[in-house]
Amino acid sequence: MTSPVSQANTKFISEAIEKLRSYVRVNNLPSWQCKTADLPFGFAVACGGKPSRSAVSPVVDVSTDFSQWNLAQLNAKEHIAWAGGQKVLWLMQQLVVPQNLQGYPLQGLSLRLSLVWWADSAQVYVNGKLVLEGDLFDCSPRVLLSPAVTPGDEFIVALRLVSPSHCDGALVKSLLIYESTDENNPDPGFVADELALMQRYLETFEPEKLENLAAIVAEIDWETNRRGAENAEGEKGEFENLLFALRGKLLEINNYLRPSASICGSKSKIHLLGHAHLDLAWLWRVSETWKAAQSTFESVLKLSQDFPELIFCHSSPVLYAWIEEHRPDLFDAIQQALKTGRWEVVGGFWVEPDLNLIAGESIVRQLLYGQRYVLEKFGKLSCVVWVPDSFGFCATLPQFFTSAGVEYFVTQKLRWNDTTKFDYGAFGGGL
Repeated sequence: MTSPVSQANTKFISEAIEKLRSYVRVNNLPSWQCKTADLPFGFAVACGGKPSRSAVSPVVDVSTDFSQWNLAQLNAKEHIAWAGGQKVLWLMQQLVVPQNLQGYPLQGLSLRLSLVWWADSAQVYVNGKLVLEGDLFDCSPRVLLSPAVTPGDEFIVALRLVSPSHCDGALVKSLLIYESTDENNPDPGFVADELALMQRYLETFEPEKLENLAAIVAEIDWETNRRGAENAEGEKGEFENLLFALRGKLLEINNYLRPSASICGSKSKIHLLGHAHLDLAWLWRVSETWKAAQSTFESVLKLSQDFPELIFCHSSPVLYAWIEEHRPDLFDAIQQALKTGRWEVVGGFWVEPDLNLIAGESIVRQLLYGQRYVLEKFGKLSCVVWVPDSFGFCATLPQFFTSAGVEYFVTQKLRWNDTTKFDYGAFGGGL
């Protein structure tokens, strides 16, 4: 049984993390100016009808005259929201790089605009030029504004967002991030992220050591940064040395963490797999799914040539069956990638089904059809059921999985619960 988490230590560490982040990050979401009507200079429709990526203008006439614009309002969720049904929202903002943030000099740091939107289509313009496009799923870019800023640099950023047909649109996040490009000399925000990761680990697995982390954080001399603002010639180096020392102490904590053999062994490793979640038919026609699967699989195979360490996994045997029938060349390439260890099939189910509404027999048939196909085409049963998007799980699943040769199931919806936290330790013997 783990010790209770010290709320005082958690609060103290969290405040330090946010303070470090404030030196290089600015929430500029409340500063956007908006127009809900489409603008004639914003896009050009090639053949009439709905604008598409190919029809969007590569340039936009930006202006710093915001007299005809309104300050965008945040809703209760602190999002900029607008009506659904393919409605257009324009957002524009003029950005000026300051000398420092909270006393921390910004000269020479790169600048990115981190965005998250919920929009059917999106275009990002910087100083009048189209630099990026996205949609519902390509929705969280980090737009490079400058590789190395100089105080006084100005940028005019415009966003053209089109709401989904089925629900309201929203700009969920807008954050200016100044970053160091020197991996040996990270910025305060990077160190804050490392500190947050260590805090999260200790709170989950070794809360009794939070006191040690709090003691290290207490050694931060915040006045060093203030002095740096007053004397930019030499004091920034002093604060950077402080951050370097802080990172060294974090590594020391890491070295004496409990081996946690019951969790993940004496040497913890995180293994990453590439994946592209494709709903067979959610808000589009099934034909769009086939196109998305084909382009996704082709892209992955090309990426694996440039990055041989890339391992990709995908579920839904029905997609493989469609590729096998209509693109046998692509299917052969997938089989070859599987043999070389660059591709993993994680689809025990024929599709990724809902597990609340369907009957037990339907679940069994999903496993039967899925596992039979995987065994026939890829040589062995899938030991994993991949269901990241199901909103619930019936009590009969262990019986079904065991009978189908499944040892594990993957999901992420358990973390959505805002009240009952999932008891990871309850299944420690199986990890």
